[in-house]
Amino acid sequence: MRTLRAIGCVLLLLSGAAGAQLYPEKTVVVVAPFPAGGSVDLVARAVAQQMSETWKQPVIISNRPGASGNIGAEAVARAAPDGYTLLMGTTALSSSPAVYPRLGYDLMRDLAPVSLVVRMTNVLVVHPLLPARSVKELLSLDRARPGTLNSASAGMGSSNHLSLVLFNMMSGANVSHVPYKGAAPAVTDVIGGHVAMTFAPIAAVVPSIKAGKLRALAVTAATRSAIFPELPTISEAGVPGYDASGWNAMLAPGATPRDIIRRIHAAVVQSLHAPKVRELLVSAGAEAAGNTPEELARFLQSEMTKWGKVVKAAEIKLE
Repeated sequence: MRTLRAIGCVLLLLSGAAGAQLYPEKTVVVVAPFPAGGSVDLVARAVAQQMSETWKQPVIISNRPGASGNIGAEAVARAAPDGYTLLMGTTALSSSPAVYPRLGYDLMRDLAPVSLVVRMTNVLVVHPLLPARSVKELLSLDRARPGTLNSASAGMGSSNHLSLVLFNMMSGANVSHVPYKGAAPAVTDVIGGHVAMTFAPIAAVVPSIKAGKLRALAVTAATRSAIFPELPTISEAGVPGYDASGWNAMLAPGATPRDIIRRIHAAVVQSLHAPKVRELLVSAGAEAAGNTPEELARFLQSEMTKWGKVVKAAEIKLE
């Protein structure tokens, strides 16, 4: 009996190893947990197209917006752990455990880190008719008209929302939050004049800034953006020490075999070295990253700690 069990275990291991060697044998779906047209969608499509070329198998994007990316994240967490359903995660993953008391998944248990994909900055943009051409003028306007300014975001706990929370905390401003289901609809309503401002991913607003539909005041990262080098950082512009950078990362269902994780990781990193992908990311204000699954796990843990403190201090509650 022991011999039969041992043989069974060996066959199971060999079967799993063979499956990893053949992976992928069919279409791979990357879930982008925000609507089409936003920065997450842009990054996901750029990387997926290159992965398709590497694997000679289709890698397609499935947009699953809602609940600050948690609908898409939960769908991947519950998917079969076979490498055929992946997640393009965002900064919201690290804040959601503090914002949402009853998430349908556990980030560190139910999702397996693959690689950090990009780092990016948000840019503080306002409607062109708003009488503020700098961060200092915006703060003066907020003080003159307390409670009247509002800022759109991709949802509770998104990088746009956290950028606003940190801005209010560090500057003493009192700008209200208006959540949407993604950066694209949030930006649309700022352009339409329905909301005064937003801390948008650069990828979502470059054309609108250049067309004069939005006025850019500053970037949220600690350093200036290569795509808009003339724009100051918020720290330079009047809120010393401010730094709210965003990121996207590739993850898989938690129980995905390590051999398959390694194959996905290799394809992601290879895609980030492709000149056409790097060029597209730079033009969108994103910086290609790429790290190991272990490094990403540590990064996610540190981000959860960082933003968890901000969420607690700001007393952000599920709306």
